[in-house]
Amino acid sequence: MESQQKRQRSTRLAGRNLKRKLSRETVAASIVMQITEVEDKEADLVVSIRRHVEVLNSSFSDATDSDREAVKGAAAAISSLAKIDENVEMMVENGVIPALVRYLESPAINSNVPKSCDHKLEKDCAVSLGLIAAIQPGYQQVIVDAGAIVPTVKLLKRRGICLGCMEANAVIRRAADIITNIAHDNPRIKTNIRVEGGIPPLVELLNFPDVKVQRAAAGALRTVSFRNDENKNQIVELNALPTLVLMLQSEDPSMHGEAIGAIGNLVHSSPDIKKEVIRAGALQPVIGLLSSTCLETQREAALLIGQFASPDSDCKVHIAQRGAITPLIKMLQSSDEQVMEMSAFALGRLAQDTHNQAGIGQRGGIISLLNLLDVHTGSVQHNAAFALYGLADNEENLADFIKAGGIQRLQDDNFTVQPTRDCVVRTLKRLENKIHGPVLNQLLYLMRNTEKNIQTRIALALAHLCDPKDGKLIFIDNNGVEFLLELLYLSGMKQQKYSSRALFELARKATSFAPEDSAPSSPTQRVFLGEEFVNNPTLSDVTFLIDGKKFYAHKICLVASSDIFRAMFDGLYKERNAQNVEIPNISWEVFELMMRFVYTGRISITKHLAQDLLVAADQYLIEGLKRLCEYTIAQDICVDNIPMMYDLADTFNASALRRACTLFVLEHYTKLSSEIWFPMFIKKIIPEIRSYITDILTRPVQASSTVV
Repeated sequence: MESQQKRQRSTRLAGRNLKRKLSRETVAASIVMQITEVEDKEADLVVSIRRHVEVLNSSFSDATDSDREAVKGAAAAISSLAKIDENVEMMVENGVIPALVRYLESPAINSNVPKSCDHKLEKDCAVSLGLIAAIQPGYQQVIVDAGAIVPTVKLLKRRGICLGCMEANAVIRRAADIITNIAHDNPRIKTNIRVEGGIPPLVELLNFPDVKVQRAAAGALRTVSFRNDENKNQIVELNALPTLVLMLQSEDPSMHGEAIGAIGNLVHSSPDIKKEVIRAGALQPVIGLLSSTCLETQREAALLIGQFASPDSDCKVHIAQRGAITPLIKMLQSSDEQVMEMSAFALGRLAQDTHNQAGIGQRGGIISLLNLLDVHTGSVQHNAAFALYGLADNEENLADFIKAGGIQRLQDDNFTVQPTRDCVVRTLKRLENKIHGPVLNQLLYLMRNTEKNIQTRIALALAHLCDPKDGKLIFIDNNGVEFLLELLYLSGMKQQKYSSRALFELARKATSFAPEDSAPSSPTQRVFLGEEFVNNPTLSDVTFLIDGKKFYAHKICLVASSDIFRAMFDGLYKERNAQNVEIPNISWEVFELMMRFVYTGRISITKHLAQDLLVAADQYLIEGLKRLCEYTIAQDICVDNIPMMYDLADTFNASALRRACTLFVLEHYTKLSSEIWFPMFIKKIIPEIRSYITDILTRPVQASSTVV
């Protein structure tokens, strides 16, 4: 029985293994089958393409109806295959292009059919060539090398044959499409098209009765004119501008889209053509197209407005008067980044005029442009920054700029390219230069009388922009410092960061304007005995005992350096008449350094002794030495030790060290904020921040300070 159960388990296990093996083999077989099917399909496609090419390449000495139908069928089949991008490479490799070019000139295969009515073969060939040229630039040159330009130009000139025939019109339209696709981003081919006479028939086709042909001709002119001055000049000389301007007013989006694209390419880097376009009446139709439902048309219209408003142009005001500003600002909120980019570009150009600056600001342009700074595309950011730079030149925009939080947005530094950062720096400097007189008075009025969030934004902005001499007026007399301090403990992290940065900048500017003097010794010590008398028994009248060692000193020097020594030797203390005075709790090394300072007024303090020397200097009220110790200790302040450093400053009333700690906190607020102890710490030191800012803003300023 037991052996039977073992055999059953073994049988089941073997069965499961067999199933897994069969399953893996099935999957592998399926993959092989799929690969084989793909290879078979590709092989079949190659065979099919070669068969069609062979038919097209056949020479018929006595063409029959079946021969003609075979050629047409082959061209139609290739046209269908060319609509699938994956097929094109295989088609080119198997000689499709020369075979198609051969039939652009309608050879004798069509001799028994009235030529004026049978255009399907030419159309299918033109469609295929246009599709192939659009796939990759290398195919453009292959088509040209096969001799396609001359027959294509001849097709463009067929406008007098079969007027009203849809097939004939389709051939002309497809010929224009070939021009568009073979010339795209290929300067040499654009030149070849002009040399072979392709531009005049395209200009004539702008007035063709069929609107599809008009659109295709405009598209071809748009392509051949891009960055080709000779082509541009010929198009203008052939009087294409009036017709293109009329096409701007078409209700067909594809029609006015191609027209505005063609005009934009003609105008690009061509001041003279730009003037002719404006004289031809393009300005108002282009402004109208800013409200088009077609995003591409909006882009082109905004770009063209920006070109019309170039620095050397005098029509910036006319553009604004004709209603361009409102739709351009609306376009800043588009879902299409290129629309946002081009509208910001146009507004940046328009903002170089004082009247336009105010108009853009009053219509809400500032907020919309600031929002574009959050778009992580370099060109969008840069165009928005440049437009804001223009708006910042107008004092009427300053309050709106600041109320919108513009200063904080500019300082966030989320910019992807250096030129944008440079532009923002210039904008902030331009704003800073205007914070005085009526502008400052307006901001102070708002800081007293508007809602809280606006008051806070004004305080944040003025901390960075105000003249240091106005600091007391803004932040003490008008309570600005309290708005900043409140943000440190009653707001989110981002607002706290803004506040700490503003307070740091305010302190930095104020101290540079009215620098804090180094604290002197108390009482003021004007004469030092000198290095040679340090621990010198000559004329010594008191001896200190430190760690069992004797240190010889001179009471006259000690009394002049410290109130503690004055009381010790000139008062009622027991040390007054003592010859030996024991000094507890101070090491010999620290005491010697302290005495060296008393005798010379200067010493070099090492970091490992600085804290002990600070304790000694505080104990004996040697303020000059204490200040030197504070400065030395402050060099070691870091994120990890800032609480300890602040406690040290608090314990020994080390004001310079305490303020160094305060400045460090404000400067490195973002790093410190991630520490778990920081929220309690910042609440603890806010009174010190308030005291420090108040002190430096109310400190008397020297009458004149010359900066060399």
